[in-house]
Amino acid sequence: MWGLVRLLLAWLGGWGCMGRLAAPARAWAGSRGGPGPVLLRNRRSWVWNQFFVIEEYAGPEPVLIGKLHSDVDRGEGRTKYLLTGEGAGTVFVIDEATGNIHVTKSLDREEKAQYVLLAQAVDRASNRPLEPPSEFIIKVQDINDNPPIFPLGPYHATVPEMSNVGTSVIQVTAHDADDPSYGNSAKLVYTVLDGLPFFSVDPQTGVVRTAIPNMDRETQEEFLVVIQAKDMGGHVGGLSGSTTVTVTLSDVNDNPPKFPQSLYQFSVVETAGPGTLVGRLRAQDPDLGDNALMAYSILDGEGSEAFSISTDSQGRDGLLAVRKPLDFETRRSYSFRVEATNTLIDPAYLRRGPFKDVASVRVAVQDAPEPPAFTQAAYHLAVPENKAPGTLVGRVSAADLDSSASPIRYSILPHSDPERCFSIKPEDGTIRTVVPLDREARIWHNLTVLATELDSSARASRVQVAIQILDENDNAPQLAEPYDTFVCDSAAPGQLIQVIRALDRDEVGNSSRVSLQGPLGPDANFTVRDNRDGSASLLLPSRPAPPRQAPYLVPIALWDWGQPALSSTATVTVSVCRCRPDGSVASCRPEAQLSPTGLSTGALLAIVTCVGTLLGESGHLGT
Repeated sequence: MWGLVRLLLAWLGGWGCMGRLAAPARAWAGSRGGPGPVLLRNRRSWVWNQFFVIEEYAGPEPVLIGKLHSDVDRGEGRTKYLLTGEGAGTVFVIDEATGNIHVTKSLDREEKAQYVLLAQAVDRASNRPLEPPSEFIIKVQDINDNPPIFPLGPYHATVPEMSNVGTSVIQVTAHDADDPSYGNSAKLVYTVLDGLPFFSVDPQTGVVRTAIPNMDRETQEEFLVVIQAKDMGGHVGGLSGSTTVTVTLSDVNDNPPKFPQSLYQFSVVETAGPGTLVGRLRAQDPDLGDNALMAYSILDGEGSEAFSISTDSQGRDGLLAVRKPLDFETRRSYSFRVEATNTLIDPAYLRRGPFKDVASVRVAVQDAPEPPAFTQAAYHLAVPENKAPGTLVGRVSAADLDSSASPIRYSILPHSDPERCFSIKPEDGTIRTVVPLDREARIWHNLTVLATELDSSARASRVQVAIQILDENDNAPQLAEPYDTFVCDSAAPGQLIQVIRALDRDEVGNSSRVSLQGPLGPDANFTVRDNRDGSASLLLPSRPAPPRQAPYLVPIALWDWGQPALSSTATVTVSVCRCRPDGSVASCRPEAQLSPTGLSTGALLAIVTCVGTLLGESGHLGT
């Protein structure tokens, strides 16, 4: 009997292991008609199968999946089977009389893999339980109904260009919702659908690698690789899914810079000042970022003297600029070479170098309208003082650099000669005096002379002309100051009373040595000794003199040694005073014991005659 039932349940329940549902060792008295539970036997009451349902079954419904049977069921129709739990009454239904279990719809293992239900046998008439409830499981058996998917796709990856074969790019991972523990439904194999021969994929791990060497970013920067994952171990009939991997080649410095042309020609106007941009040069480098940064330099000396080159802020262009002033009339063109060099060089790619290039540059200097140019940056002229108006001072000269035949006109800017001391001839730049000039009043005159083109007064240039007034001997010497001195009445004969200094306003060295002379003869009350340095010493005579109440007036004759010599006379006043022991004046009284007479009229005439004789001799010697 047991073997028959088990074979029947196995046939109805399909696949899986046969099993029994353990039931209590007590039976319900109500099932036998007795008053209560009694111990009937110690054995299993339910015989059951662990049922299996194939997912996604699309056959006729409902589908019989198994049968429940209790040994208290004698086939009399008194037993009713009840089913509760997950899906009871909706997904699963049971025939109350036979215990047959049916599934009413297609199930999805990936949605729910198993159902736990409770089965019970009750008396049909009274609904009293004939057996306690027993739990059993219905498992949904997997079929290969889910293709692999890539939850993180599509992918993006980067690998350096020129990478070696086998360089890892990225790992892709597919998931299969089928049961990995049942068959090969979830066993995946990876293959490359698109992207050969550049990339390969490990069939088991999904690691994408480079498949060929020397992939060049400058040739192709981006690749679209399609990776397929197929279940059933990749065999025929398996399901598959695919994803894309966008592979970008990152840049390395594998390309040297290259000028697109061998010769660059620029032009610049001659008036362009230092720092003026002449032009741009760009060496082409297909690399990116820092790998394309360049430095520029001028290789030839003549070019580096007149021009400079620097790299712009982006590190790509060479900026050629004027370094020093240019002159079309002196040089009309420059030719030199410029070198471009990568600033960052990867030693791994030196074999592809050298990482520099050279181009020739020619710069033409263009002529520009220029104002007249003076022959000198500044002029220094000289003219003697006291010359008659119209005296020639000198000449300034300017020329038109653009046309040597273009006439120039000259003028003196009024603010530089407010007293109108000079004039200039407009046609030739000749400067002359307008009034007599006095060196002692003003030694220098600083003029600003303007030169303009006759046909364009807007183009003008200026020059400074410094005129020095030369000295003439036109000032007679004089005493440096008025001398009013004193002498103590106790002074010893021959004592120094005063040093007298002379002043000549003429220029030192212009025969302006001054000589001084006092009274001569035995009757002179004072002695004047010429020191030959423009000064004289006033001394007491060596003999005593009678007292005198009034001050003495000592005549002094002065003359220079110029051509012609000039002279003058002056007077020194000397008072006779009583002095204290320390030499300070106590009082100037009449009883001072000195000569009462000063210089007689005859003595004064003698001095003047002597000076005249000396001046005459000086003039004679000068001629």
